[in-house]
Amino acid sequence: APPDGSRADDIHPPEQRDPDGLFINKPQSVLVESGKDVAVVARVDGAQLSAKAAVKWFKGKWLELGSKSGTRFQFKEAFDKESKVYTFELNISKVVVGDRGDYRCEVTAKDKKDSCSFNIDVEGERGPRGDNKDDAAGELDFSGLLKKRWGHRSVQGRARVHKGVRGCARVHKAFVRKLDPAYQVDKGNKIKLVVELSDPDLPLKWYKNGQLLKPSTKYVFENVGLKRILTIHKCSLADDAAYECRVNDEKSFTEVFVKEPPVTIEKGLDDQQVFVGDRVVLEAEVSEEGAQVMWLKDGVELTRDDAFKYRFKKDGKKHYLIINEATKEDTGHYKLMTNGGESEAEVIVEEKKLEVLQDIADLTVRAAEQAVFKCEVSDEKVTGKWYKNGVEVRPSKRIRMAHNGRFHTLVIDDVRPEDEGDYTFIPDGYALSLSAKLNFLEIKVEYVPKQEPPKIHLDCSGKTAENTIVVVAGNKLRLDVPITGEPAPTVTWWKGEQTFTDTEGRAHLEQQSDLSSLVIESAERGDEGQYRITVTNPAGEDSATITIKVVDVPDPPEAVRVTSVGEDWATLVWEPPKFDGGQPVTGYLVERKKKGSMRWMKLNFEVLAATTFESTRMIEGVFYEMRVLAVNRIGVSAPSRNTQPFMPLAPTSEPTHLTLEDVTDTTATLKWRPPDRVGAGGIDGYLVEYCQEGSSEWLPANTELVERCGFTARGLPTGARLLFRVVGVNMAGRSPPATLLQPVTIREIVERPRIRLPRHLRQTYVRRVGEQVNLVVPFQGKPRPCVTWTKEGQPLGADVATRTSDLDTVFFIRTAARAHSGRYELRVRIENMEDAANINLRVVERPGPPQAVQVREVWGFNAQLEWEPPKDDGNSQPCTPIEWFTVYEHNRAPRCVVSELVMGNEYLFRVFSENMCGTSEAAALSRNTARIPKAGTGTGRGRDGDRGHRVSPLSPWPQVTLVTGHCPPRPHPPKVTWLKNQQDVGADPRFLARHSQGVLTLLIRKPGPVDGGTYGCRAVNEINEYALGAGPGGIPAPQG
Repeated sequence: APPDGSRADDIHPPEQRDPDGLFINKPQSVLVESGKDVAVVARVDGAQLSAKAAVKWFKGKWLELGSKSGTRFQFKEAFDKESKVYTFELNISKVVVGDRGDYRCEVTAKDKKDSCSFNIDVEGERGPRGDNKDDAAGELDFSGLLKKRWGHRSVQGRARVHKGVRGCARVHKAFVRKLDPAYQVDKGNKIKLVVELSDPDLPLKWYKNGQLLKPSTKYVFENVGLKRILTIHKCSLADDAAYECRVNDEKSFTEVFVKEPPVTIEKGLDDQQVFVGDRVVLEAEVSEEGAQVMWLKDGVELTRDDAFKYRFKKDGKKHYLIINEATKEDTGHYKLMTNGGESEAEVIVEEKKLEVLQDIADLTVRAAEQAVFKCEVSDEKVTGKWYKNGVEVRPSKRIRMAHNGRFHTLVIDDVRPEDEGDYTFIPDGYALSLSAKLNFLEIKVEYVPKQEPPKIHLDCSGKTAENTIVVVAGNKLRLDVPITGEPAPTVTWWKGEQTFTDTEGRAHLEQQSDLSSLVIESAERGDEGQYRITVTNPAGEDSATITIKVVDVPDPPEAVRVTSVGEDWATLVWEPPKFDGGQPVTGYLVERKKKGSMRWMKLNFEVLAATTFESTRMIEGVFYEMRVLAVNRIGVSAPSRNTQPFMPLAPTSEPTHLTLEDVTDTTATLKWRPPDRVGAGGIDGYLVEYCQEGSSEWLPANTELVERCGFTARGLPTGARLLFRVVGVNMAGRSPPATLLQPVTIREIVERPRIRLPRHLRQTYVRRVGEQVNLVVPFQGKPRPCVTWTKEGQPLGADVATRTSDLDTVFFIRTAARAHSGRYELRVRIENMEDAANINLRVVERPGPPQAVQVREVWGFNAQLEWEPPKDDGNSQPCTPIEWFTVYEHNRAPRCVVSELVMGNEYLFRVFSENMCGTSEAAALSRNTARIPKAGTGTGRGRDGDRGHRVSPLSPWPQVTLVTGHCPPRPHPPKVTWLKNQQDVGADPRFLARHSQGVLTLLIRKPGPVDGGTYGCRAVNEINEYALGAGPGGIPAPQG
């Protein structure tokens, strides 16, 4: 915030709102002390937006601050539903000098965008008053006055408030070029920070976050002229800091942003379904250790402020979000985001519900036998207590209680009469109780005569009908049948029509003198049926029929399949199970999971009576699998077979920008752009349909999907008025159609022929001998025009090929020869309309050698050469003049002066000619030689030994822009003066006069049109004065 707690609005009065903009309050520029926190707020009018507003904060023009979230930069946003106003806030903690600069806030919506700029100024931290009294203590301090009046402590701050008044910028004497406001570098790369000093002897120091840097393998200091370079090798996140360069009292600041490479998600999050109070652990694995990630819940970032609720954990590449005690409010979509990808999972927190899979059954036992009460609940972690007649049962030698997974068992050995009563099992933490009754069978001994007919005393406790016993599959059935008779009767058991006599095995008989028992261990469906017991003795016979019914959980549902899918939903149907387990099916449970995951999530806690279900809240583009479980009074069936993997998809939106590109007598060409929304299913192609105007019957124009955004419908009726439409097709079906607004008349449109001659063919086209000539000339016209090529009014030769398409014509020569040079004419004709164009082609090759090369004059250490042009100019004379060149430089004129030859040597010269194709293959040799005599030997050219010598030129004045002449050295050296239009040019720095070995040279730096005129040279010594002019024509001014 601004210093001393003042508001930014007091320093910078709010600007009047732009009626066309989105901002209600724009961010204001602020001044903050180093080390303090600063907050910048922007308010946006949401009533103008059709979608949610998104904000981006930038430093400078290009550096986005979103990648710095979570370090010193924090971003907040809020939305007021009543006023429809978005509030966006940028918080920077512990501001450093490197944070100083221009910032930009950019707000975007679906179809609108707006941005504004502001400035953050950082001043150094103020020390305690009264300290550091030095030589500057006597200076006047106007910062308090500036702060009171303008809200700033510096003249620069006031200059920012009054933008129309130019502030007095402090003159930087040490720095010629300072550091940029900010730098960005990828992690692992190196970066160079460069400043330029005004004096190479100035002392310079580098600082990082206020700490002095010393040279090392990571930080390398370089001095290159006036430049001072700091190189940071292998940048890491630790190098993301503020840097400072100091030269005495002057400083230059910058900030380095280290950009991490994209971090991808290798293993995504899994959906989870838990109960209230459970611990939730969301786990994901990324591609890089120690990467920065962001956790979001329902689109809102989870920060460290929520640490009391959420715990974030890193373990190498793995990242965890831990919720210790889940509540109903923790239900939602959780997302893990990196700078290279994201993963989303759904967490559902439900209230704890306990289901009874197997109830306790009533028991009837005799003395000294064993009584076993057994029940099964849905949660294997649930504990509970047993009660008898409301009193808790305590374990003893005869009484045992066991808990094995979902099964709870109470075993009473050596049953006694006092054990009879009501037994109840109550699970801990649930308002639920399971009850059963223990019946004690007491045996009474009575005196009977020796001849007593046999009698069966049958007691079917827990029966559902007369003599019918129901047993749950997997439980033990013990049917004790007391019998009496004297003498002891013979007992026979029947199952259906078969005699049952087994005394061992899973189902067997146990026989005592007055008791016959049928025991079935772990009852199965095959044990169902009618059992008959017959007892006989000499006194008579008795029999009884018992029906045993085994009930079980139902079979899995049949034919589970997905019939339709949408963007985030799918419809599931199935058939009832073939066997209901002996009890009616009360409903179904539906489960879902992502493909490849092992975690199934229940979609309903209340059983469904119907055989169809619509699953929602799925993620588009993710493969899912589903299954169904049947439920009856006994329990839950095994799960059905998984459905085939399916993906929630939705059709695309309609194609956009449908336009008519072309139309003929039987065809119409359409073009369009892809839909705005494609979705995860992509797009397989497009269908084009048409119908007659006034009709509603649409006919397909293509039988196969078109992948590109264009199609030509053929075979259309000539003269008909047709409407066209285009639909996109993907796995989810057809999109809404895009229809042309106006009908199209199917009729050819005549267009005049026109040749669009390329710019480089409008002038002479030059190629070398042996090269290819490939010219493409586009044209226009409908219907397809007739194209004709001729060369100077004659047909083309056999070695020249042409090819013509609907839009262009190609002129091709495989190997160019000089005979191909000439003017070519192209004509494009449609009926009585015609257009023509001419193309000039020149084929060139290397020129021949120059003629008659000779040494024209020798003086001092110089020699002048002359030659004649070559006989064969390589067919390039009309295009570019032949350039002659010497040992040192190119020369257009057939003469040159070779300077700085060595005294006492004799030289032979050869000359090559050159044009745009290259130099000549052979060179012309000079017919004579140039001999440079030694001093005092004379040259035979009229040089004498007199002390006095009149100044005179030995070579004629050349008509060239670079003026040269020759004045031989004498005992009395002359004073040379150069004249332009009779005016001395010696004082003009653009003219450089030289005098070496008797050669006078005037060099004109960067000649221009103003340098044209008459130049002269005047040489004066004690004996004579001589003047030489350039003649009445003067020196021509340079062109271009």
